[in-house]
Amino acid sequence: MSTITTSSRRSPLNGSLKERRLPRWAPAATVVGAVALAVGLGTGFGITSKLQWALMAAIFFVAGQYLLARQVEGPRQAKNGLVSSLVWVAFLLALLPLFGLLYYTINKGAGVINGTFLTHSMNLISPNQVGGGLYHALIATLEQVGIATLVSAPLGILTAVYLVEYGTGGALAKAVSFFVDVMTGVPSIVAGLFILTFWIVILNQQYTGFAGSLALMILMLPVVVRSTEEMLKLVPNELREASLALGVPKWLTILRIVLPTAIGGITTGVMLAIARIIGETAPILMLVFGTDVINTNPFKDPQSSLPLYVYQQYSAGTDASQARAWGGALVLIALVMLLNLVARGIARWKAPKASR
Repeated sequence: MSTITTSSRRSPLNGSLKERRLPRWAPAATVVGAVALAVGLGTGFGITSKLQWALMAAIFFVAGQYLLARQVEGPRQAKNGLVSSLVWVAFLLALLPLFGLLYYTINKGAGVINGTFLTHSMNLISPNQVGGGLYHALIATLEQVGIATLVSAPLGILTAVYLVEYGTGGALAKAVSFFVDVMTGVPSIVAGLFILTFWIVILNQQYTGFAGSLALMILMLPVVVRSTEEMLKLVPNELREASLALGVPKWLTILRIVLPTAIGGITTGVMLAIARIIGETAPILMLVFGTDVINTNPFKDPQSSLPLYVYQQYSAGTDASQARAWGGALVLIALVMLLNLVARGIARWKAPKASR
């Protein structure tokens, strides 16, 4: 009898809880209403900025969603919905600059990109003249970043292996870790000034693509060290202990067990470090000198680069040169996006599969 009474008492409560829920289409309807209200007020008060319309619509959406939830679901659910709405609004506002940048760059630079633009240099092309391309800058950028990667990636990985596997708690490891943190915050122009003073002024070397690569190495090295260090720390100690218990030397354990386990994250960190340095302008501006002709030898004579090419073309101030600058910026963004996609693909491919 008591069971029937309890059940009869719970059923109306469950029904009331189900009834006090906003329908699934309520957020979409709130968005439509907020946008309509923002457009109406913006038009009525003569506000022409679309950004201001978007901000007003965001405020109206948050307020409307909170008031509806408080009226239907109660104060507790309304507070939860308020925080969720603020998170979504913040997320969308953070995406606005990104999508605005992509849209503006594509709109300005897509019309310039063609086969000629990607396979020709600026040799004998004046700033006022239509034509030319960025082949010389693209080749130089790939060479400079490639040299920096060939040096920084092994050096950074070995440094991280020492910090995690050998130098735990040691004075040398603490000093290395401190200087890595310092190097992480070093501005790119400081790295360029250092190489300019040491390599070109003191050692009397030429302005070459290799000089630019030296500055990129300084910028890339701490990123590789920190990302690799974090990936090595994620490797379970049980794997190391099991290998050592079988009599495997420590260096072989690191080589055969630790590094293969973390190789996905390490590769991702290296790719992200490449994406970080590929757009650096300040050190390249001081060290490679710049040229309009194709130079495939980074160890002799000046070279160009994509960031330097964009800067020079935009500084020329003509319609033709600024169109080429936007085209170069679009190619540079495409390269960075490609590197990030490759890094994410490698991370997903190398991620450990969950056991069934």
